[in-house]
Amino acid sequence: MEKRVTIQGVAGCYHDAAAREYFNGEDIVTIPCDSFPEMFEMLSGDASLMGILAIENTIAGSLLQNHELLRMSNMQVVGEHKMHISHVLAALPGQSIDDLTEVNSHSMALMQCEQYLRRHPNLKMVEKFDTAGSAQEIAEGNLTGHAAVCGEYAAKLYGLNVLERGIETNKRNFTRFLILADPLLAGELRPREEQLDKSSIVFTLPHTHGALSKVLTIFSFYDINLSKIQSLPILGREWEYRFYVDLTFDSYVRYRQSIDAVRPLINDFKILGEYIECGYEF
Repeated sequence: MEKRVTIQGVAGCYHDAAAREYFNGEDIVTIPCDSFPEMFEMLSGDASLMGILAIENTIAGSLLQNHELLRMSNMQVVGEHKMHISHVLAALPGQSIDDLTEVNSHSMALMQCEQYLRRHPNLKMVEKFDTAGSAQEIAEGNLTGHAAVCGEYAAKLYGLNVLERGIETNKRNFTRFLILADPLLAGELRPREEQLDKSSIVFTLPHTHGALSKVLTIFSFYDINLSKIQSLPILGREWEYRFYVDLTFDSYVRYRQSIDAVRPLINDFKILGEYIECGYEF
């Protein structure tokens, strides 16, 4: 059955490429959204849709807005995908670097390629909404003299010529994406219990001495590893924080026991999803 997956960005963006990597070999259609809030709004209105959500990057760090959007939604995390982000310089066929006067892309992509672009002072850097959108704009507008910093998938999709690959300064640039589904679909998409080895949870703690330390001690006792912990201040509640935690484990039973053990110590607890951990490919 065809999977319909919402993405933030236009066709060819990194969300699009990540969705196609994750669902490799399956029949999928990606549905572009202009923003992450729009994506969650679309997901909330159609239980048959899935979503793919960037949640953190090895250079830029956590996408804090996306943590909150996920918490406030009813979506469940059913998987994750870690993708190596590599940028190319792409332009219309027949164009060379010497023909170019302007390079377009998202501000983050331009920043990540700053060393390379500095070596080409003839290229004026112009920020755009999206990496793939820049490639689309050049192709559809037949913009000579313009280049896009984008992914190779986007360059090929819009018929641009790749002038140079791997132009990012830091070659170890990865983004972690979460695969989202409505609770009505999550049960059939989630792996079997014995395969699960990772969980994303969120909770708050009372503003008391040693509250977080006690929770961490319990997880340690049950051999549960915290692969990530992210705190965000709670608006209107000074010096109180909401904690987003990723747990990895070898035993699903001990993981559930650890959750039962910490529940009396925490508030506003929610399991965002249980899934299989994804390794890096580089």
